Amino acid sequence: MRIGLFIPCYIDQLYPDVGMATAELLEKLGVEVEFPVEQTCCGQPMANTGCQPETRPLAFKFLKIFRDFPYVVCPSGSCVAMVRYHYREHLSGQPGFEELVGKTFELCEFLVDVLKVKPLAGSFPYQVGIHQSCHGLRGLRLASSSEVVGPSFSKMRYLLEALEGITFSQLDRPDECCGFGGTFSINEEAVSSQMGLDRLADHERVGTQVLTAPDMSCLMHLSGLMRRRGTRLPVMHIAQILAGRAVSAAY
Repeated sequence: MRIGLFIPCYIDQLYPDVGMATAELLEKLGVEVEFPVEQTCCGQPMANTGCQPETRPLAFKFLKIFRDFPYVVCPSGSCVAMVRYHYREHLSGQPGFEELVGKTFELCEFLVDVLKVKPLAGSFPYQVGIHQSCHGLRGLRLASSSEVVGPSFSKMRYLLEALEGITFSQLDRPDECCGFGGTFSINEEAVSSQMGLDRLADHERVGTQVLTAPDMSCLMHLSGLMRRRGTRLPVMHIAQILAGRAVSAAY
């Protein structure tokens, strides 16, 4: 199976090991990974700020770069949600757009829904706190929402739970937003920071040893708050855990 690997701009610039871990994990599972070097930002920061004219050329470039791949995989629920739900106003009617939407996947949903991988072998003897990023939870449905009556599921937990020694934190508010929200954290700094501190307090109360998520942007926000108050809880993208990275390498 051949995929085009889309790495969000902030991962490329700030957390390149997440991109490398994603590629290594996919290749380990027999996937042929191609990384188009001409790729750029998906345009989400501009769209979140209301700068639609600046978003449009990035959407067209994304379509041009990735339209011919059988699948597009990205280790970020928010960027995939941007393509799946917000490119339509820019690309509706463009040749290949509908196909692009249908074949663009966040990493966890690609592993579970497309590759249909069995639980992966490995060891991770830590109590892990799963942060359900808003785009992944409410947009891509990577897990069931606790406030909705229905079957319970979590694609992240499914991928992690076979690892030897792993346990999971039982949070009071498993669905709560971290407060990042892209430019929201800039425009509403005080609210954003307090939301993040509340999220961290829930993990600290139950003894989380490693904090993970499908979106490095959420983890960037939370780790920044910890640095500013002088505390340290390792944060790791799920790709890093599944690829066998050591906790000592966590950001």
